Amino acid sequence: MAGEIRLTNQDRSFYEWQLDVPGMGEEGQSKLRNTTALVTRLGGLGGPIAFSLAAAGVGKLILAHGGNLEPSDLNRQILMRHDDLNTPRAQSAAKTLHSFNPHIELETVESHVTADNAHGLVSKADIVFDAAPRFTERFWLNEACVRSNTPMIDAAMYSMEGQVMTIVPGVTPCLACLYPEEPPHWKRRFPVIGAVSAMIGNMAVLEGIKLLTGVGKPSLGEMLYVDTLTMGLRKITISRRSDCHVCQP
Repeated sequence: MAGEIRLTNQDRSFYEWQLDVPGMGEEGQSKLRNTTALVTRLGGLGGPIAFSLAAAGVGKLILAHGGNLEPSDLNRQILMRHDDLNTPRAQSAAKTLHSFNPHIELETVESHVTADNAHGLVSKADIVFDAAPRFTERFWLNEACVRSNTPMIDAAMYSMEGQVMTIVPGVTPCLACLYPEEPPHWKRRFPVIGAVSAMIGNMAVLEGIKLLTGVGKPSLGEMLYVDTLTMGLRKITISRRSDCHVCQP
C-alpha cells in the first residue's frame, strides 16, 4: 500500500464492539483498515462476503461481477433489491455497501473473472475472496494468486452443503491440488437456499479476518466442509500435490 491509514475517532466509534474481541484491538482493526480485498461474484456467497467485510472495516473492496440483476437471483441476495432488477449487479451492490458503511472505499468491475483480467484484478488486492460458481473462474483466480503470492479464500456451496478453503501460496495446497481439473459432474445451475450460501460466505470472511489480523488460527491445509442438513462440520486435510501444475515448480 502507498501508506498506512491510521484509525480515526470515527473508526473507533464505528468498530467499538469489534475492538473488544480478544486479540483484535486497534492493531488488528488497523490491519483491516489498510487491506484491499477482491470479491469475485456478488451472489449468494459473494454478497454476504462483501457485506461482512464492509461491516468489519476492510478499507477497500474491489467488487467484480458482470451482468444485470435478474428475478431468479433474488432468493440469495442481501446487497440487491427488487427495485434493482435489470441494473448492473456490481453497481447495485456498491450502492448498498456505501449506504451501510460510507467510510470504506469501493471499486466496481462490471465483469466476471476471465483469463485476461484475473492477474490484473488480483494484483490490486492484498487478499482474494473467490465466490465464483464456475470452476474456470476459480482456476484462473487460483493461478493468479499463486503467481502473485496473494492469499485466497475459496468458498463454494451446493444445495445444503458448503466448503471453505484458505489458500496461502507457498504454505498451503492450492485449489488445483484439490481439483486438478473440473469435476465432470459439475453443472452451472445448482440448488441454492440463501441461508446456506450466507453461512458459508461468512465462514470465508472469518477465515480471512483471522489470516489478516492474527486473531485466532485460520484453517491452513484443511477444507472446512459443512452439511447443514445435520449441522455437521468437518475439517478435511488437503495435501500439496507434488505434481500440481500450478503451485509446484
